[in-house]
Amino acid sequence: MPNILLTRIDNRLIHGQVATQWTGSIGANLLLVANDEVATNKMRQGLMDMAAPAGAQTRYFSLAKTIEIIHKAADRQKIFIIVESPQDVLTLVEGGVPIKKVNIGNMHMAEGKRQVAGSVAVDDQDVACFKKLQELGVELEIRRVPQEGTESINKLFQ
Repeated sequence: MPNILLTRIDNRLIHGQVATQWTGSIGANLLLVANDEVATNKMRQGLMDMAAPAGAQTRYFSLAKTIEIIHKAADRQKIFIIVESPQDVLTLVEGGVPIKKVNIGNMHMAEGKRQVAGSVAVDDQDVACFKKLQELGVELEIRRVPQEGTESINKLFQ
């Protein structure tokens, strides 16, 4: 079983907050970005590598490749999965990735979305994904940084 410490939804993927605060807080030594576009975009990977903490490795896999190889992870790998959307998390969970907890960190406001928490905006499709994740036994939390308290996940469903 892969040692997945946390899965975070953050449409910025790896950036200062993730790199410095979350990785250290949870003790991760592998940041796995599961994102179809970034998996083939060397420029974005390079930018994220610059933001990644020195003590952690980075991997950039498509959702399908993550599903395919996550079970081959070594026990010593303390994995922090970072995805862009709740749809990505649902794809991973339904594909057999043993995700127990999802941190909802940053979902930008966009056309058709409504702001439900400080840094979280959702549309009906996002809400449906969160409901399905809960039905599958995945714990959800809204929290920007480790030092802050969590916001009520009920905000997602209002």
